[in-house]
Amino acid sequence: MALMTRCISVLREALPDSTLNQHSRSATMFLHRKELIRPVSVGKPNPVFGQYLLEQFGGATGELTAALQYWVQSFHVEDTGIRDMLQDIAIEEFSHLEMVGKLIVQHTSQKEHHKLHDVPLFAMKGIGPHFVDSQGSAWTASYLNEGGNVVRDLRANIAAEAGARQTYEALIHQCDDDGTREALVHLLTREITHAQMFMKALDSLGKLTDPMFGTIAPDDTVNVVYNMSRGDDMRGPWNTTPFEYVAEPQPAGTIDTRIGNPDDEKTPSTAVKA
Repeated sequence: MALMTRCISVLREALPDSTLNQHSRSATMFLHRKELIRPVSVGKPNPVFGQYLLEQFGGATGELTAALQYWVQSFHVEDTGIRDMLQDIAIEEFSHLEMVGKLIVQHTSQKEHHKLHDVPLFAMKGIGPHFVDSQGSAWTASYLNEGGNVVRDLRANIAAEAGARQTYEALIHQCDDDGTREALVHLLTREITHAQMFMKALDSLGKLTDPMFGTIAPDDTVNVVYNMSRGDDMRGPWNTTPFEYVAEPQPAGTIDTRIGNPDDEKTPSTAVKA
């Protein structure tokens, strides 16, 4: 299984101009190259750790989720530079999915097949990666966070990278194999890089620190913050200037307790007098 892909630029390296001239140079295609973006070498295979690694293959914070999320987002983006960035990162995430898959293969290799009975998931489904997380729950498209607005999507992506980085850190803390650890540290590092890229993209739009986006103007409470949790009340940049701090919020509306449900059971307290 090899998922590393490149676009038409790779084709230009491999084919003569005469061949390319027969097709549009602006056409987009995927080309598979049977090489890992980074080497993967497991010294001490451990099927139990292989199950942990499934979290970054078929889990919510995994590489498949990130790759598909960024790729689909790119179709919505008018800014050609940000679109290109999203596609670059999406393809890199596919190459990371390949790395994780290769790690799982090596941790569940045939030479350790006698240990697979310790991990029912691999004993039942076989060696290598599967579209499940470390708990055996199937991957689902509901993990994807995309909404058709570039500012909204870039902010979601920063959160996605943070989640993946945290998962890789948890994996590294459980890892006792040097080769696996080296690969995981690289993958963690790339999550930081991608988060920086998304932050730079937001900054280029003037939206790194501006929470506003879209076309609907907020109401007059946009700079009002309420003290809704009493006791040891703390002040900080989140509830000082430019915010108006309301120390003791007061209700401004009422709740109509009357409910008209003709199908509900009637009790003496709810019965209507004739």
